[in-house]
Amino acid sequence: MVDESDETNRTVVRRRRVEGGRQHRHVVRVTAEEEGELYARALRYHVSIPKLLVDSALAGGSENAASNASVQQELLTTLFTTHRLLAGIANNVNQIARVGNSTGAVPAEAPAVLDAARRAAEQIDELVDAIAEAIR
Repeated sequence: MVDESDETNRTVVRRRRVEGGRQHRHVVRVTAEEEGELYARALRYHVSIPKLLVDSALAGGSENAASNASVQQELLTTLFTTHRLLAGIANNVNQIARVGNSTGAVPAEAPAVLDAARRAAEQIDELVDAIAEAIR
């Protein structure tokens, strides 16, 4: 999870580029109070104001849009954590293979490392399921 106490680690999420660009533009005029509220919500949800407006309209409100953005941020954080875990396990498997190839014996750590690899695979399966659920 992202450390919410350090807001400098959070980046503002902008809308993705689309091939050919966006062909339509809408200008929305707001009062000073509305601008303040839009700015505050965009900061709270770590998105740009245009992304907040579009996502809010298409997702059925800013709370739904924020929920989607929050889920996406959490999934991304989990994905990076799982990637680091998998890289460490791959390194351990390589070390075990090196020892096994040079000595002809299976190191005592092999079952624990393979069990960790299985757990990591299960985490990846859960993450894929969560991503599939989030984009529905």
